[in-house]
Amino acid sequence: MEGLEAAEVRLSYTQKNNDIFRIDSIYFQKQYLKEEKILRVKGSRRLRESGAEVRSFGAYSLNNEVHYLDAGIPFIRGVNMKGGRVNFSNMLYISQDAHALLWKSEIKEGMVLLSMSGTIGEVAIATDSWPYPINSNQDIAKIDVRKAINPFILYAFLLSRFGQNYLKREARGSVQQHVFLSQIEQLEIPKLGTEFERKIQETIALSERHQLQSGELLHRAETTLLCAISLDNWQPLEALTYIRNSRDAFAAGRLDAEHFHPRFAALLDQINRIGGVLLGDWLIKIQRGKQPDYVDEGLPVVNSKHVLRGVVQLDANNRCAVAGDDDLLIQFGDVLVNGTGVGTIGRSATYLHHDKAVPDNHVTILRPKKGLDAVYLSVFMNSIVGQAQVEQRLRGSSGQVELYPNDIAQFRVSLPPVDVQKNIRQFVEQSYAQKQRATQLLAAAKRAVEIAIEDSEAAALAYLESRKHPTRDPADA
Repeated sequence: MEGLEAAEVRLSYTQKNNDIFRIDSIYFQKQYLKEEKILRVKGSRRLRESGAEVRSFGAYSLNNEVHYLDAGIPFIRGVNMKGGRVNFSNMLYISQDAHALLWKSEIKEGMVLLSMSGTIGEVAIATDSWPYPINSNQDIAKIDVRKAINPFILYAFLLSRFGQNYLKREARGSVQQHVFLSQIEQLEIPKLGTEFERKIQETIALSERHQLQSGELLHRAETTLLCAISLDNWQPLEALTYIRNSRDAFAAGRLDAEHFHPRFAALLDQINRIGGVLLGDWLIKIQRGKQPDYVDEGLPVVNSKHVLRGVVQLDANNRCAVAGDDDLLIQFGDVLVNGTGVGTIGRSATYLHHDKAVPDNHVTILRPKKGLDAVYLSVFMNSIVGQAQVEQRLRGSSGQVELYPNDIAQFRVSLPPVDVQKNIRQFVEQSYAQKQRATQLLAAAKRAVEIAIEDSEAAALAYLESRKHPTRDPADA
């Protein structure tokens, strides 16, 4: 079988830990068999045998009892998990009564979360910084290690190649893939030394602190902006009825009542009082991307899921495309805006990577002129003032909403002195550096677990020691 992607196994082996008796080639790929053997030679134990408990949502019929709210108890879904963390900025909420009903899916500190449907293999660990109480939906497995396993080791292992390949191997289904609780319970965890586990835990805890500091710096940037435009204590104007004349409707090209709500006018009046400008007049370029032709190698593609609040995510998970000579490319310093998607539309971030990238047809590029700092602009777009204008200028139904470039060009933007813009930019750049450091440390913990399994704990500890100091973002090399 040397040189062939084929494996020869005994019938008795196929019957072990194979409850539906899979004999397909995917399940017995050489890489999967090799990693399984390495783990067993190294010494491992199954999750269920260790005393850990794995549970999910409970009966699917309970979904009928859940109604989402704008505030309340955070309700984590698979879409909230990315890159080993949970994004609490784009969260749905449930009531206290629903939380009590869904007691099986309550998340407590120290639990390891694993997405087991749709995008399988997203992982997170519940830390002491989370806003408890928290609940989650039926696609998230909650692993309560019950002090039998160090949760940070389990977390890093699930993020590692060994954990991710186990989940890929066990995934079932064609269109919508799943991993079931019984399969997660069969996961084999390596036996590692106490000192190594402590180092991994320290590394992940440090990564989490950098991540928190990143969020705090972004918050300071927005607070500074709102103070600069005298909106730090602003409260939205509520009105049940209001009247607008036909001249306003024809000028806006809109007939929907939502567009003319007085709270939008109140915000724009404040912007105009302190010298608001038309955004389109301060842009060199404002243009959406197009549907890319994907290839195995090329420039990374940025779509709406990569444009987070204040950060453009660029990593090995981005698909690639080849751009033509006349194609629009994302450059360092461009502001990217999500143009579609309920819940994510209008989300903005400055592209701070040095490699060029390809925007897909849901991402709009804003390239500011001199005098309007790009980082300041992204903070403005994410603020209550920018998001109010996003809401005002949406088009389409609840199923597919759009924010078009010509509508973004009509935004009113405050243009404070250069030193104010520079101060806000510094907060964002510091936040970006903290986030990159958090990502590097988490990647180091994951890689160290792989080295400990493949080589030795001594080699893994030496690797961790070499990663103590920050390095440049690989995407910016």
